Order: sequence, then C-alpha cells, then structure tokens
Amino acid sequence: MTPRTVEAAPGIWVATHQGPPARHLLTDEDLAGAGRLPGWQAAQHLAGRSALRHLLTARFPEAARARVVYGPHGRPELAGLPRIDISVSHDGELGAACAARDRAVGVDIQHAPEVLRPGLLRRCLKQHAPVLDRLPPARRNLEFAWVWTVQEACVKAAGTGLSGRPWAIDVTPLTRLGSWGAYRWVSLREHSPVPLSCAFAEPPAASTFQEAA
Repeated sequence: MTPRTVEAAPGIWVATHQGPPARHLLTDEDLAGAGRLPGWQAAQHLAGRSALRHLLTARFPEAARARVVYGPHGRPELAGLPRIDISVSHDGELGAACAARDRAVGVDIQHAPEVLRPGLLRRCLKQHAPVLDRLPPARRNLEFAWVWTVQEACVKAAGTGLSGRPWAIDVTPLTRLGSWGAYRWVSLREHSPVPLSCAFAEPPAASTFQEAA
C-alpha cells in the first residue's frame, strides 16, 4: 500500500501509509515520541504519524508540522489549529489518518483476524451475524474487520473511544455507506485492500449527504 490521499466524502480526506517511516515529513516530536516506545509500538506510532503528515502536507499545508496533542480519551488534536480535526489509526505496519475542516472525524484501519471467535462475531454484528456465518471463513473474517473499522471510526469521531461501546453500533455488513446518530460513515472498499473506514459529522449547514465519486 503506497502512500495515497483520497477524498472519502466532500471535504473528508483520508491518507494511508505502509513501509518505512516518512522521515522527511515527520517532526522531531514525532520521532521523539516513537523513541519512548517499545519497538513494535514505535513502528505503529510512526506508521500513523507518517499517514497524518502525508495528509496534512497534501491537503492542509498550514498544519503540516503542527504539534499533535491529546484530549479526553486520548483523542489527537492539532495544537493551535482547532478548526482542523484529525484522527489516526494503525495496525502493524499500516497507518491511516483522516482530517477535515470544521468537522469531527474518525478513522480506523484493521487487518482481518486470522481467527474469529463466534462470541465476538455475535457481539459486534448481533442480528447481522448469520449473514457473515454463511460466508467462507476468510471472507467472513474480512467482512467482520470492515464492520469493526466502521464501529471504531464512529466512536473516534464522537470522541468517546472504547467507552462509547463501538460493538453496540449497528452496521449492516457488506455495505459501503451508512450513518450512526449525527455521524456518517464510509468504508473505502475501492481504495484499500485492508479494511479502512472513516466517520464524520455533517457540517452545521448541511442537510444532505452525497456519496463521493
């Protein structure tokens, strides 16, 4: 997965990163933060920060080197730039970031699990679990990961993290678009071979949602 930036919906930008850290974009603070972590956590931290710096450089250059701080529930923010909302995710060597202006956003990227416990499937899918149970195991696990990225992205956009009980969010499997309360979500199936979804609040004046091309 080469670094790329896509518009998931109007004004909602998502970037991914895989491979060596983008050291030419990372700040000293990014690198210092990684230096305080164990090896595998440092790699994940740098993957997420690389995706974020790619995205900010491409779409919000005034924030390209802004300091990242953390709010309640560990939600990342850009110091001094409250109008640019960000979210960061990582799984192993993969990093993803989402950003928008004047919109709360959340993003999540996840590899499909090798083993999926039936109890976890039922907890997260509830009445939809039989739909995935009818699929071959590899496809079932992949589709479960797509659902989980939506659930995680939604609670990240809401700023609640796991305390927001992502597993309770109703997500119809095998779909690309949906909503949860005041938030819309998009699964970027056309752009990522690894499950990757983002969620976002509508702008105050918006009354309709149009699918991004």
